[in-house]
Amino acid sequence: MPNVIFHRNGETFVGEVKENTNLVVRAGIRQFPYPNFLYGCGMGKCGKCASLIIKGGEHLPEPNWKEKKRLGARIEQGYRLACQLWLTHDVELSQEATPLADIVAPAGAAFGRT
Repeated sequence: MPNVIFHRNGETFVGEVKENTNLVVRAGIRQFPYPNFLYGCGMGKCGKCASLIIKGGEHLPEPNWKEKKRLGARIEQGYRLACQLWLTHDVELSQEATPLADIVAPAGAAFGRT
């Protein structure tokens, strides 16, 4: 089962998830990494779940069209949309910086959860 190391607000959260797990789905049903994980629509539109992949990115699939559209050049910096990733290997990720949704989403497009 994949181990997840998650960084946010200067804190580190560690958990184990079942293989083929999506962190946004888990947070939505109040499992790790809830309540610390930022997410919104869960469909790749808002960008609120954008996360910097620190380790384990080589095991993730290539960015899909939703990630390319929402993240653009930030993909090259290591950002991915967590809602589009199903984990099969260990991963370390961060949402330390200003939420990417504040930078890339059109005004009013990012909704809801913090």
